[in-house]
Amino acid sequence: MLIRIDPASTEAIFGQLAAAVRAEIGRGALRPGDRLPSARELAASLDVNIHTVLRAYQELRDEGLVDLRRGRGAVVTEQAAPPPELVGAVRDLVAAARRADVAPATLVALIKEEYL
Repeated sequence: MLIRIDPASTEAIFGQLAAAVRAEIGRGALRPGDRLPSARELAASLDVNIHTVLRAYQELRDEGLVDLRRGRGAVVTEQAAPPPELVGAVRDLVAAARRADVAPATLVALIKEEYL
């Protein structure tokens, strides 16, 4: 699992971490039952505070995407797996957006507007 953060971003680091894990789950790189790196390990590799990682993991737990257990770490839950038809629809949407030369930020804004 490769997680990158942008210190210059206006989004909080814990939000970037949570978004990166969500993206990995969404594209199938992380599956139910997979363990996430320990908070200490991830914090050290990204050179961020351990509490930042824990906050991201707690956000993912609150969304039902990971299960946090003492001694077991963070594990991707069964409900985290997106329905295959949704994954296909998103791929089709992204392909159509690329063909139409729609900027990623615009596409995200359109999806958020429609979803909310």
